Amino acid sequence: MNHRKQKGFLPGGALVLAFILWTILIQTVDVRPVGVNGTNIGFAAVNTWFHRLTGVHMGLYTVTDWLGLVPIAVCVGFGLLGLSQWIRRRSIARVDRDILLLGVYYILVILGYLIFEMIPINYRPILIDGAVEASYPSSTTLLVLSVMPTLLFQINRRAKSQTVRRMTAAFVILFSAFMVIGRLVAGVHWLTDIVGSVLLSAGLYSWYRAAVLAMAV
Repeated sequence: MNHRKQKGFLPGGALVLAFILWTILIQTVDVRPVGVNGTNIGFAAVNTWFHRLTGVHMGLYTVTDWLGLVPIAVCVGFGLLGLSQWIRRRSIARVDRDILLLGVYYILVILGYLIFEMIPINYRPILIDGAVEASYPSSTTLLVLSVMPTLLFQINRRAKSQTVRRMTAAFVILFSAFMVIGRLVAGVHWLTDIVGSVLLSAGLYSWYRAAVLAMAV
C-alpha cells in the first residue's frame, strides 16, 4: 500500500484511538455510584447534570427505537443488492468490491455492538422494563451513524441524478441529526454514551470509505 493510500486511513485511526481513550477515561475520571441502583458512572458530575437538564422522555425513546429499523433496512437493501449481483454474475468474486467490503463493515459494526453488550462500561440512567441495561456506547446512535453515511456514499457513487444525490444527502443528514439529538434528549443514555458512539462510528466509517477509495486508485 502506497503512502497516499495509507494516509487515507489516518483520520479513522485517530477517531478510533480517541474512542479507546474516551472509554478509558469514562472508567477512571469522576467515577461515582450515581447511576440507577447505585451503578458506577464515569464523568459523574457532567453526566448527572445533563441528565437532569434533559429529563426522561419515553415517547421520544420509543420513536427513535422504532426508527432504528431504518438503518437496518439500509443494511438489508445493500445485502440484497450484493446477493442479486452474486446470482446474476454466478460468482461472489464478481460482486462489486465496495459492496463486499460494505458487508464486512456491517459485520464489524455488529461485532462492536455485541462486544459492549457483553462487557458493559456504563449502565443506562433509568430502568428499561424494570431491568438494568448496558448503555455504552449508545447502540442506536452507533447503528445510525455507522450505516446512514454509507447510504449517502453509495448513492453518490452509483446515482447519476444530482437530484437523487441531494435528496439522499438531505435525508441522511436530517435523519441522523434527529436520531442523535433524540437519543440525547430522551434521557435513556448518559451524555458520554452518545459521545462514544459518535467517535466509534465516525472512525469505522472513515476506514470503510478509505478502503473503498484505496481500491479505486
